[in-house]
Amino acid sequence: MNAPFLDLLRAIPHFDCEQEVDSLAAQHGITLQLLQEIVERKYAGKDDACRIWADTLGVAYVDPFASVITDEALERIPVEIAKKAQAIGLYVINGVLTTAMAEPRNEELAKRLAQIAQIPISPVFALPRDIHDAIVIHYSSDKNLEDSLAELERSRLFTDPDLAVDKIAQLADSDSLVQLVDEVIHFALRERATDIHIEPQENIARIRFRVDGRLREVLTYSRKLHRAVISRLKIMSNLNIAEARFPQDGRFSMPIGSSNANFRLSTIPSGHGEKAVVRILAMSGRRTMLTLDKMMISQTVLQPFKRLIQSPNGIIFVTGPTGSGKTTTLYAALHEINNPDLNISTIEDPIEIQMDGVTQTQVNSHIDLKFATILRSLLRQDPDVILVGEIRDLETAKIATEAALTGHLVFATLHTNTAAQAIVRLMEIGVEPYMVAPSVIGVMAQRLVARICEACKEPYEPSRETLLKYFHEDGLTDVTFYRGRGCPACRGTGYKGRIAFHEFVPITEEIRTLISERRSAQEITKAAMKVGFRPLRYDALKKVLLGLTTIEEVEQNTSFEWAS
Repeated sequence: MNAPFLDLLRAIPHFDCEQEVDSLAAQHGITLQLLQEIVERKYAGKDDACRIWADTLGVAYVDPFASVITDEALERIPVEIAKKAQAIGLYVINGVLTTAMAEPRNEELAKRLAQIAQIPISPVFALPRDIHDAIVIHYSSDKNLEDSLAELERSRLFTDPDLAVDKIAQLADSDSLVQLVDEVIHFALRERATDIHIEPQENIARIRFRVDGRLREVLTYSRKLHRAVISRLKIMSNLNIAEARFPQDGRFSMPIGSSNANFRLSTIPSGHGEKAVVRILAMSGRRTMLTLDKMMISQTVLQPFKRLIQSPNGIIFVTGPTGSGKTTTLYAALHEINNPDLNISTIEDPIEIQMDGVTQTQVNSHIDLKFATILRSLLRQDPDVILVGEIRDLETAKIATEAALTGHLVFATLHTNTAAQAIVRLMEIGVEPYMVAPSVIGVMAQRLVARICEACKEPYEPSRETLLKYFHEDGLTDVTFYRGRGCPACRGTGYKGRIAFHEFVPITEEIRTLISERRSAQEITKAAMKVGFRPLRYDALKKVLLGLTTIEEVEQNTSFEWAS
């Protein structure tokens, strides 16, 4: 029993589910099951309820999906023991293994785990379901996948590649195939992948993960299984499994712990069958909110950008290719200005991070709920700040510029390579220069690149030719360059995590004149340089000199034309 728990729960500000919780307490007693029911029924926030429960037990609360989980900690407790004990090792500090347990006050269990781990353990509390799913994800491996595949191939269920649709649907729902697809997704989550590519080749099919911006082959399997694997993903996304001649797009979610992981599926016909790509979106409510100060943006970009987001009206664009972190930057900007005095609304596809105090609306193509439709309605909702997830067409662009001209601050993204190109793109899609010039107040372009793995980072000396290609000869005598040697932590790649490069064009009066005259992106860039503009490659090379990334990453992700 945990008597103080209910008293502390009632003390949460705005807690209004006393009767419901008292009824559950009478049914279950003040037990772990009561806590799980409160969280599942959303009578209290998960973090609040779990923290109070842990406090009354005299231990800390840690959410395994918001915590670092190291390979060293996982190796200390075998998977069979972890499942049986409802416990997972998180990290080792000063020779002590911090372990998330459903029953952290079970001293006998803690003692046995310490004997198995061969080091002292420090128990912390986590929900049983979170622990279970964290074990499923973090103990997943290539070997598990290969074992599941071998079992599928032995079953001989998939010997006929030309099965009828109803038979394929039946096989796609078979336990063994469901398990295989789930394991692929769990392994992708463990590896921090952003995309899963499932591709048919002439004789085999292969699965590749995009991790830190790089594609890596994970698995190959028999072509006989391929239709069933694609069909399984289509069933999860409510797509038509009988249609293989046209591209299809859909979404699906998977419960992970007490949250949902969200995915976007795209299929396209190819010469050897359908190819599928699964984009891994954020776990709902679990994606961490990065602030502008924590994003390692150079001060020469950060300070003017921070000043600009305090403006009462105008459009601020963040540009770059798909997956370059544009949305993360915009959320960080909203977080910076979010306060009770402002009415902030967003239009997104999909909603990636839930923000308190912000009205968030999701585009829905199935009912023709487009960016432009929502934006037009939002303007009747007395907004101060609007975030438009992406400007894709003339209608949305026109409404956004009109909103900026009528006293609203608008944040938006565009797919362009440089900041200056965003201004030209607006005019190319049909917005008149007399509307673009006064409405746009600043444009930031960015790229995400792989960061050097801290576990195997080592100094090295680049060739003289390389140095002269990127840097002036003088001033580099005392600079140390770094690279990743490759280790288990980064799967031998030398990279782990991402870092962003930025460039920022503040719109000056001279630039407004150039826009009005429909001048080129090059002329706008030259004018921006007079007020301190530095191109992406300049910022990228600064991050190289700081030992955060490598020259190779700069070469692959920035254009040489701005090397000066």
